[in-house]
Amino acid sequence: MQSKLKIGELAERTGCLVETIRFYERKSLLPAPTRSEGNYRLYNDGHIERLRFIRHCRSLDMTLDEIRVLLRFTDAPDENCGEVNLLLDKHISHVADRIKELKRLAHQLQDLRKTCLKSQAAKDCGILQGLANVKDGPPKNLGTHGGGCH
Repeated sequence: MQSKLKIGELAERTGCLVETIRFYERKSLLPAPTRSEGNYRLYNDGHIERLRFIRHCRSLDMTLDEIRVLLRFTDAPDENCGEVNLLLDKHISHVADRIKELKRLAHQLQDLRKTCLKSQAAKDCGILQGLANVKDGPPKNLGTHGGGCH
C-alpha cells in the first residue's frame, strides 16, 4: 500500500526542508502530488525515493540540470545510459577543476594570513590591507558551479 504523506511528513522522512520540496516541485524535479479533499498535498513512496535520489545528487554537487537529465533516465529504465556516463565524466572533470581552484585559493589565503602574524590594531593589520589593495578585483567564478556568487 502506498503511503499518503503530507509535506511535513515527507520532509521529516527525507530530512529535507518543506521549502526545498516545494522548490523541487516548481522546478519539475518532483512530480506534483495528489491533493486531499482539504487541498493538502499528498505524497507517496515514489516521492520519497525521488527526493532521496535528488538529495544524493545534490550532495555530489550536481546541478539541477544534471539531476533533471539523470531523472529522465530513471524514468526511462530501458534507455541506453551512454549519456549518463558522459554527464558523470563531465561532472568529474568539473570537480577536478574546482579542486585545483580551491587549492589555489588555499595558497592565496595562506599567503594573506602570513601578512599578519600577531594581534595588533586593525589599522596595522596586513590581512585587511591586503584585502583592500586588490589590483584587478577578486578572482572570477572561483569555486562556483553555476558561475554565480555565494
